[in-house]
Amino acid sequence: MSITSNSSSRPRLACEITAERVIAARGNAAHRALEVYSTRRLPTGTLLPSLSGANIHQPEALRTAVGSALESVSGNLRDVMVIIPDAAVRVLLLDFDDLPQKYEDAAAVIRFRAKKSLPFDVESAAFSFQVDRSKRPLKVTAAFSPRDVVQEYENVIADAGYIAGAVLPSIIATLGLVEASRPTMIVKVDGATTTVSIVDDNSLILVRTLEIPGRTVLTTQDISANVLPSMVFFEDTYSSKVERLLVTGDAEMQTLASVLQTETNVRVEPLASASLSGDGLGDTLPPSVLAPVAGGLTGA
Repeated sequence: MSITSNSSSRPRLACEITAERVIAARGNAAHRALEVYSTRRLPTGTLLPSLSGANIHQPEALRTAVGSALESVSGNLRDVMVIIPDAAVRVLLLDFDDLPQKYEDAAAVIRFRAKKSLPFDVESAAFSFQVDRSKRPLKVTAAFSPRDVVQEYENVIADAGYIAGAVLPSIIATLGLVEASRPTMIVKVDGATTTVSIVDDNSLILVRTLEIPGRTVLTTQDISANVLPSMVFFEDTYSSKVERLLVTGDAEMQTLASVLQTETNVRVEPLASASLSGDGLGDTLPPSVLAPVAGGLTGA
């Protein structure tokens, strides 16, 4: 589910922009595996993701990193799936008794419903949604971001000579790797942000992006403190237990998995496997850090 889409087909190139780095990747033509990826570190302070104000504070540094990373993997491809930080997007899960079939009419109803839940102007926001009409009430997953924030990221891609074919929140791209027939929690760490989501029966039923103001990195204890309330909320609300916990992101995964398994008594596994990583050009990255580009390019 992209916040914006300027392409009729899924791009084979993905570029994730985080506060720490840029990751560019190319998937195969069947969208089943990563072929190759490249990464560039960013100077501290280049990007400060948020829902308000400028996100990009060193445009030239980011433009150079994006252009260099994409050039090394793109070949003759130009459409890019742009993956932006969760801190720059708000994902809402909404229930409706009914919704119009026509996209524009349904969008108007969803925008109206979301007004009180968002700290920015909904009417001018970039926005997309998916409706699961197989359930009652209808389940809607909607992603919102201020249009000027999304435009910042799209402009960087354009300035590097590429086309932003789609723009996705990092968590939505990551969930492309998740298949869960039973309650599964996904914990994704990105700098000072922890995004916690729960998938059951292959449907997203909870998503929360949690930050600690003034922090640039999180300790394992910080992450655990963000995870536990969401698990308790799910278990109290749905009278069900999380049966599996998947971890991904740029934290120290082995330590985090050990702590979470001890504190939750739930089996903890890495989300991304080495088989999805593709060939690294230059610096190599662990599969956990590659999950958003892998999920975006290969997910259903």
